[in-house]
Amino acid sequence: MAIKNLIASMLLISNPTLCRSFRSFSSTLFSNVRSIKRPFSQSIARNEREWNANEVRKEFIDFFHSEKSHTIYPSSPVVPHDDPTLLFSNAGMNQFKPIFLGQVDPKSPLFPLKRAVNSQKCIRAGGKHNDLEDVGKDTYHHTFFEMLGTWSFGDYFKEESIEWAWQLLTQVYSLPADRLYATYFGGDEGMNLPEDA
Repeated sequence: MAIKNLIASMLLISNPTLCRSFRSFSSTLFSNVRSIKRPFSQSIARNEREWNANEVRKEFIDFFHSEKSHTIYPSSPVVPHDDPTLLFSNAGMNQFKPIFLGQVDPKSPLFPLKRAVNSQKCIRAGGKHNDLEDVGKDTYHHTFFEMLGTWSFGDYFKEESIEWAWQLLTQVYSLPADRLYATYFGGDEGMNLPEDA
């Protein structure tokens, strides 16, 4: 289950712009998603090893730090000290809000970041991202969880994010490539939105 949650988190939070677009057009996205199977000449052998959360986290952070030159950025507190707009940290991107808003202090450790990897502890117990009604009904809605993320601040974009996510899933976690499917936004003529490229 940790791998399934990792995939969902990684695809949604690896790119802040994509994440904002996803939220803005979620109803359209869900009605226009196309599934495609990536053609691969050979599949990766199935890894029967059981992974615990610590191993998943360590391999994720090590891969992006060692292989892709990301700075490891520590989890911020679940109760933000310097953000009056949040009761709790509810997403991996919260600690990077000053960068996204163009308000980062040049003296802040955030200022020089070009690439970052993190594991953010999160609480969703109310507000826009309230999962309380879904907790206990399935295996992936939780009130306290951690979100693994990779971040580019003007350094790389979708192409690299997708390629590296594929490498992580198939080479590091050894998920069989022939059992993975990629999806993309197929566009929406009514909203004048083109197909994702």
